[in-house]
Amino acid sequence: MKRCLAVDIGASSGRHIVGWMENGELRTEEVYRFPNGVMEQDGHLIWDTAALTEHVVEGIARALAAYPDTASMSIDTWGVDYVLFRGEEEVMPCYAYRDSRTEAVIPMVHEKVPFETLYAHTGCQFQPFNTIYQLCSDLQAGRLASVTGMLMMPEYLMYKLTGVMAREYTNATTMGMICAETGEFDLDIADQLGLPRALFPKLSQPGTALGQLRPEIASRVGGNLTVMLCATHDTGSAVEGIPMEGNEPYISSGTWSLLGVKTQKPITDAGSMAANYSNEGGVGYNRYQKNIMGMWLVNCLQKELCPDMPFPEIVKAAEASGCAALVDANAQMFLAPKSMKAAFDEATGGACVSVGDYFRCAYASLAVSYQQAIEELERNTGRTYEKLYIVGGGAKNAFLNALTQQATGKQVVALPIEATALGNLIIQMKN
Repeated sequence: MKRCLAVDIGASSGRHIVGWMENGELRTEEVYRFPNGVMEQDGHLIWDTAALTEHVVEGIARALAAYPDTASMSIDTWGVDYVLFRGEEEVMPCYAYRDSRTEAVIPMVHEKVPFETLYAHTGCQFQPFNTIYQLCSDLQAGRLASVTGMLMMPEYLMYKLTGVMAREYTNATTMGMICAETGEFDLDIADQLGLPRALFPKLSQPGTALGQLRPEIASRVGGNLTVMLCATHDTGSAVEGIPMEGNEPYISSGTWSLLGVKTQKPITDAGSMAANYSNEGGVGYNRYQKNIMGMWLVNCLQKELCPDMPFPEIVKAAEASGCAALVDANAQMFLAPKSMKAAFDEATGGACVSVGDYFRCAYASLAVSYQQAIEELERNTGRTYEKLYIVGGGAKNAFLNALTQQATGKQVVALPIEATALGNLIIQMKN
């Protein structure tokens, strides 16, 4: 019996889950959970990489204490964020994607390489936090002087465990710099923007073994195992973890809602660009998908309006509200507001009064954004779909699922499972 460990880290929390096959079924046990979140430093939003590393190591120790025969592990996280290196020296801080530092450089990037050209090459949707803009901000700030490499967040954490630097395909496709035709870095774009080629080596595929733990890490955790690459972009692993019949659209519902469908190859036409659809790496397929705002809206509202109110009560209040106000859930004003309540007040003209009003507005607005995205997806793929699979934290919200089914006209199949961790485990078990 092969046991594997999936470390799945999101923007607000992380978890260590051990998995194994038993009587033909994948069994899992969560052995460690920890908080995560951005920090403010010198007016910027950053990740506490030291704390993340410590939590990863602690979770491995817990896993090996419970299951000493655990054979392998892998880590998945969100995309776009990275750590720069000069040799073995880490260039800190590690900026978080919600930081506003890219705003000033986006026009400069598009002046050198128009977005139409970027999209035709990469098929990557525009987001102000895409790695391409973050790197150009680094270039302008002088942070790229003498850099020899970079690692995306899950790659960085696995490097801290093994000492091995590797770049994984699915996470690289979130950067906005992967050639849609070749599946490797588009060095022409890097050259046009003045970005060092050393940052863009050959990529490794999910299933690649990196090696064993460093001796000092193995000593700390009380054992050793093989560290492997899963689909290190969490959505890439989540799609692998969905028990889907046929090929239907999915939503991986967490801080973000990632809505998409599997396609044989990237779709980079004008309609896809206009709809801001992205093409990201899957395990043997393309993920044609779109980033939509997700539980970030409701999580921020909860912290601000009713921090002691459990979500089941919040959902009941939203169901009881008669508020009909809607907002554009994907508007820039909701990305990192000082006050989410104030952002809703501005967007609705003060239409939300009670706690239930704010949350009904948020949930209904998310459902409408899903409807719009599915209409775009069907138009651009030339297919009509019957079902919509929803996994992740948002799948547990029956009210949001009902609003989504009503708005989209699709049969919603809600699977309140740890799909990302399951996909992470499945990839390890196949290799």
